[in-house]
Amino acid sequence: MFHFSGFNMMFPDGGRSFQAAYKCFSVSMLPGNERSDVEKGGKIIMPPSALDTLTRLNVEYPMLFKLTNKKKTRTSHAGVLEFVADEGKCYLPYWMMDNLLLEEGDILNIESVSLPVATFSKFQPHSTDFLDITNPKAVLENALRNFACLTKGDVIAIKYNKKVYELCVLETRPGNAVTIIECDMNVEFEAPVGYKEHSDQQPASQPGGQAAGSNETADGGTVLEEVVETFKGSGVRLDGKKKKDSQMETPVLKKVLPRGVPDYDFQFGVIRFDRSIKPICDRTQDDGETTGEAGSDADSFHGTGFSMKKTRK
Repeated sequence: MFHFSGFNMMFPDGGRSFQAAYKCFSVSMLPGNERSDVEKGGKIIMPPSALDTLTRLNVEYPMLFKLTNKKKTRTSHAGVLEFVADEGKCYLPYWMMDNLLLEEGDILNIESVSLPVATFSKFQPHSTDFLDITNPKAVLENALRNFACLTKGDVIAIKYNKKVYELCVLETRPGNAVTIIECDMNVEFEAPVGYKEHSDQQPASQPGGQAAGSNETADGGTVLEEVVETFKGSGVRLDGKKKKDSQMETPVLKKVLPRGVPDYDFQFGVIRFDRSIKPICDRTQDDGETTGEAGSDADSFHGTGFSMKKTRK
């Protein structure tokens, strides 16, 4: 390299890293139209002078940066989205400012770095609402397209169905900070914060009472009757005649069996058959009526019949 006094900075050494300090602001402070796309990802907006300096340096692509808040000793990593910020300023997503414990106008140190390609990452949702998503891996994969890198310990924010979900990055491989651009990464989820598994065990006072109730239901075998309302309106015949009394609608009774009660004393590997349940046809009749009418034939038809042919006199 040729050294000329005052001109050696035009030919910088190869492999020199980019370092700068800017006043950081949230994306909502960016002049112009609202930039909701910046909030959805993990990239920042830097001034044009940074692009001019990076083009003269031998930096690796994609451009990745280490963000450091020296006052709070907090670090993170991010990519760059655009170079349109005002000179001396940079704009970050709000969730990234929370990770770095930054306020509006604080000084942020930015340094260009090279990160390994990610192979594995583990996330933990901060809310149990994340379990309502049908395919969380597909949602996360789509959201990570707006990210350039991940840092262990960061809390990222993704938006899905007009709702923001926060996820903590518990683990990244092969390092604590990795790039996720054009990579094949395995993803795992930890149980959300505040998630509790449903216990199948009931309090000691409840099984006894509920089990007794189930025996009473099984022994009684009663059938409940429910009135079904078929049609509340009125009908008119096509021939103009009035409806006969026999054609008036009568309430329909629907026989409903009582719902069973689970066996809280169930033991794994043991199958019990309840033989005390009566057939449905016998449940509607009382025990006294069934014994008295056992020998008599049931009346099949109570009405009167008419012949279609007229008898000749």
